[in-house]
Amino acid sequence: MTTALSDIIDFSACPVSNPLFAGQCAARLASDGILTLPGFLQSGAVDMLVAEAEAQKHNAYFTASSHNVYLSEPRPGLDASHVFNRQIISSKGCITTDQVPEQSRLRIIYDAPEFRKFIATIVGEPALYEYADPLSSINVHYADEGQELGWHFDNSEFAITLLLQAPQSGGQFEYVRDLRDAEAGEMNFAGVAAVLDGEVVIERPTVTQGTLMLFRGRNAMHRVTPTIGRTTRILVVLAYNAEPGIALSEAARMTFFGRLG
Repeated sequence: MTTALSDIIDFSACPVSNPLFAGQCAARLASDGILTLPGFLQSGAVDMLVAEAEAQKHNAYFTASSHNVYLSEPRPGLDASHVFNRQIISSKGCITTDQVPEQSRLRIIYDAPEFRKFIATIVGEPALYEYADPLSSINVHYADEGQELGWHFDNSEFAITLLLQAPQSGGQFEYVRDLRDAEAGEMNFAGVAAVLDGEVVIERPTVTQGTLMLFRGRNAMHRVTPTIGRTTRILVVLAYNAEPGIALSEAARMTFFGRLG
């Protein structure tokens, strides 16, 4: 029996096929750099996806790594205390696209032409395409107690996430918008240092279970605070490209997934 998209997405809260709604979402993303759509998923779909994710957790690749906020190699010519060389810890587990069950509702959402067109409209692209490699299009992330995503900028222009399960406490998404201008090569070392040193006001959007979030993270520094309590934070990342045939680099796949395919 085929599952309809309307059985997964709550069209009353998020009418993804409505061009007016898509345009309003695009305007919000453009003005705020972030868009949250609470109630995106039907409650029954949330329960099924949480159960599915928990059943697949034993396949997750768990890792803890240190990195700078730019997700780049250190610069030996700079002092170890320079913000470019300051190391931050990230720790989480992840399952990849090929580990998501074939009949998963995540695949139905990801492949649905209506959803893909909706996202393309919001981010201002004529079309969106899946990754060419078998790992990177749909990822499910797990953060157990004490695990976190450290401060960083994204390499990609936008990110799409879907929160399946919030922890008892912690696991708060935090960001500072327009902190650098990557396109102009402006890294804003002083501003980044101020965030790391707790001298900047941080934005903390409300992201509840079943919320879809779009975020422009290339120039906005962001993190997820450590999970508190025994309930695992479960987050789905839906990743598209503006051009077909693009694969995540082998180095990135080894870092994030521990394998190439």
